[in-house]
Amino acid sequence: MDKHLLLVHAHPDDESIGQGATMARYVAEGVGVTLVTCTGGEMGEILVPELEHMASDRDDTLADQRKIELDNAMKALGVTDHRYLGGFKRYRDSGMQWHTDGHAIAADDVNPNAFWSADLTEAASHLVEIIREVKPQVLVTYDEFGGYGHPDHIQAHRVATYAASLAAVPSYRPDLGEAHDIAKIYWGAMSATKVREGLRDLRAAGDTTTFEGMDPDNLPKFMAEDHALAAKVEADDYAHVKMEALKAHRTQISVDGPFFALSNNKGNEIWGTEYFRIAKGVQGALDADGLETDLFAGLE
Repeated sequence: MDKHLLLVHAHPDDESIGQGATMARYVAEGVGVTLVTCTGGEMGEILVPELEHMASDRDDTLADQRKIELDNAMKALGVTDHRYLGGFKRYRDSGMQWHTDGHAIAADDVNPNAFWSADLTEAASHLVEIIREVKPQVLVTYDEFGGYGHPDHIQAHRVATYAASLAAVPSYRPDLGEAHDIAKIYWGAMSATKVREGLRDLRAAGDTTTFEGMDPDNLPKFMAEDHALAAKVEADDYAHVKMEALKAHRTQISVDGPFFALSNNKGNEIWGTEYFRIAKGVQGALDADGLETDLFAGLE
């Protein structure tokens, strides 16, 4: 079996945060890896002062910079097949705002070309064509809440889920290629248990500011409890590569920020092992914790 993994993410940097180590490990093992990014990330916050002029309310050129950053991140991970849904700048970053409950919601004003406003069938059809071309056995995307409520993450979940269904229908858009059924679909997650351990260790080490205000007993939804997790990919040897990919997204991620503070404290234990919830398919072989250690487990 020629193994192929497809990942669908909303913005440049989401992929490295969520599955950077997984991608690097599978590439190194000879597995085909395709990344589809749904927007250019135009509305992202800019952490580099000299690039603030690229903001959406000024020059509106941030997507071009983030494309460069994504290219550099993929070079770090070894991924050679990365694409934008419908082509670069086909769909615009929708932006977001914070709800009083602490999760993201859609902004009050959304650009007409924003991904959040995209026609679902049209957007899914762009992905159907890719699915039928690369024929992945495994698809990774977000859960139905988009991890933390970002409208583009939610839309990426919807598009990926619908496209996976449509791609398997022989009579649907035969012009987009031969029908292909994706055997297993996963939603990316973080282990709530590991995050709690990391927070405790940070506080014990005297760090009282990283993730300040985060309640270990009320973690964000994408930090899943053990019973919800179905798989983990242990890629400790690639944790440093993931860190390099994160550094490549320099307008979005600060090397002095919480990602790296947690990494310095917990190292590979936090970022070298990535977790997943299963949304389609049957689990293969399980480890002592009841988790798959290979997303392709059980497939022939």
